[in-house]
Amino acid sequence: MPTLTNIPIRGASIGSYGTCIQLPSMKLAFDIGRCPESAVHLETLLITHGHMDHIGAIGLHCARRELLKLPKPTYIVGPEIVGGLEALMAAYRRLDGSKLEYNLIILSPGEDYTLYNGNVVRPFRSHHVIPCQGYGIWEQKKKLKAEFQGLPGQEIRALREKGTEVSALVETPLVAFTGDTRATVLDEEEVTRKAKLLIMEITFIDDKVSPDKATRTWHVHIEHIKERADLFENEAVLFTHRSMRHTEDEFAEALLTLPEPLRGKAHPLRGGF
Repeated sequence: MPTLTNIPIRGASIGSYGTCIQLPSMKLAFDIGRCPESAVHLETLLITHGHMDHIGAIGLHCARRELLKLPKPTYIVGPEIVGGLEALMAAYRRLDGSKLEYNLIILSPGEDYTLYNGNVVRPFRSHHVIPCQGYGIWEQKKKLKAEFQGLPGQEIRALREKGTEVSALVETPLVAFTGDTRATVLDEEEVTRKAKLLIMEITFIDDKVSPDKATRTWHVHIEHIKERADLFENEAVLFTHRSMRHTEDEFAEALLTLPEPLRGKAHPLRGGF
């Protein structure tokens, strides 16, 4: 299991076949187009959009957890797919005879949801052919305000006792996951550029599909990334969602053509389901 920015990562993402990217240390996964057994044990799923290669195994995820007597899963989704998802799960109940109970959190861009560890999930709008939202995960900590730094501990305690707010909430973007998108999400969403770890699609890497056609199909071509190479302030970037036209090795080799310093922090997501 690779680790980037001290975050272990498991999963796979192949365009039109399936995406499920797991962050075990955070007890969550992004999307559930396929359902490896390791994902069954993650209680929280952040779903980007309704394409089947991103949501198609949600019924299996829920049913497996029920069979194993695990707690109800929590599914975080945008409002656009709520009706379809609930109709899908109702159909699965009729077919499977299972209860398929789950907690549904409807979250729009700019709204917050607090995870078990105090980290905050906040969606942003990705640019895809159907409504799609990426997710940022922020660490929130209270830190001493600059004007009080260096003061002796007893003085800080005295200020607190007088009701002075000596600390401020500081947010650090830990992870951003774009889901399926055009590269313009980098231009518009600051968290994609500043998160310590960015997980982003590159679907096409050569002239089998041109950059213009990639744009028309609402996906990213590696040339779009090269044009924006100076935007990536991230510590690490995990590129995912390769087209089935490309082998895993071809995808990894293509990333070596990225300009520095992006090349040094770019990683291909390897492995299948």
